[in-house]
Amino acid sequence: MVMYVIVVYDVDVKRVARVHKFLRTHLHWRQNSVFEGEVGKAQLYEIERTLKDLTGEGDSVLIYELPSANFKLHVIGTDKNPAGEII
Repeated sequence: MVMYVIVVYDVDVKRVARVHKFLRTHLHWRQNSVFEGEVGKAQLYEIERTLKDLTGEGDSVLIYELPSANFKLHVIGTDKNPAGEII
């Protein structure tokens, strides 16, 4: 089963680079601390497990799980990393 996820994180500055680098291997970078993309169930489990290992006390990671990428994106201001149409 494939699903669409949006990952938003707020982590200590010491861990930002590691979290960003990891997420970049699985998802599309949208803007500061925001990633998105389609993943399978196993890949989502791996993302969650690894993020638990990479984050620490006081850090926050939100993962929004959507059934598909069938939604409309409205950008106000500058789109920092346009992906074109999201499929």
